[in-house]
Amino acid sequence: MGRKPTGRPTSFDIAYAAGVSQPTVSRALRGDKAVSAKTRARIEQIARDLNYTVDKNASSLRSQRSNTIALLFFEDPTPDESMINPFFLAMLGSITRACADRGLDLLISFQRMEDDWHVQYQDSHRADGLILLGYGDYTQYRERMEQLGRQGTHFARWGSVSSDSSGVTVGTDNVAAGRLAGEHLIAAGRSRIAFLGHADDHYPEFAGRYRGLVEALRGAGLGPDPALQFDALTTEEEGRSAAQALLDGGARFDAIFAASDLIAIGAMRALADAGLTVPEDVAVVGFDDIPAASLTTPPLTTVMQDIRGAGQALVETLLAQIEGRDLPPRKLPGTLVVRHSSGAA
Repeated sequence: MGRKPTGRPTSFDIAYAAGVSQPTVSRALRGDKAVSAKTRARIEQIARDLNYTVDKNASSLRSQRSNTIALLFFEDPTPDESMINPFFLAMLGSITRACADRGLDLLISFQRMEDDWHVQYQDSHRADGLILLGYGDYTQYRERMEQLGRQGTHFARWGSVSSDSSGVTVGTDNVAAGRLAGEHLIAAGRSRIAFLGHADDHYPEFAGRYRGLVEALRGAGLGPDPALQFDALTTEEEGRSAAQALLDGGARFDAIFAASDLIAIGAMRALADAGLTVPEDVAVVGFDDIPAASLTTPPLTTVMQDIRGAGQALVETLLAQIEGRDLPPRKLPGTLVVRHSSGAA
């Protein structure tokens, strides 16, 4: 089956040694799951033994693909002026690993929502598709996504999975995760639970988390109080301001569910300034499980999003589009990480 190895190793040499066809070698080396894991592992080992490297330029010419995908971060206010949400920075590692596993190059770019990012990569052909992280106001972002779809750009995004996602979205099941946080606080004896975070169509991920909290309250026979919901974006300062507004409003509360860890951290500072202790006076739960969550005083109970699964799913979803396959939107489960801020021992 093929020819004996001579001179510089080629994919035909690997095929000869493995006892398979050359197209099977090509598919295996680009991570095609149509090739069994056992065969793929054998081919990869032979390629390593022969010091074989893929000629990406030749491969790209044959496939009319760059074998590169672009990861676009969108600015998000942060205290360190990086303008990148720490949750998305944590996701970068899993996306990078998923690309490496599939022999893809990753082009990383920082964008402002108002720039022409939605046409730049399509026109330049620098990447086969885009992964989008972060978006701010969803109503503005949705218009850009619709334009991407009209011009035929392949893209996958992290965010709220909804009926208008067009099969390109990967995100946490925010309603279920919000319900999980609410049920935890109710089980801890809390009944007046405030929510800090926008809860409207402009920020659908936060809105989903609030809806889950409301479901938990109603399931326990507790009605949600609109006076306990205060808007906040994902910054410590916004969390501090929202908590201060909550305190100034005078409504009784014994717990806070914050739409992000940064909001929760800011809220805890406002509570401390007001002479309230966490969790004795007010229990606090955040969302994301960023590295700082375990370093607060007390350590922050939070909902952990599946970062590793997210990176894999985003790359798989984008590759499916590029290869002409359809994958449905993916909802990943959130996991409650219980620490002392909610009253845990």
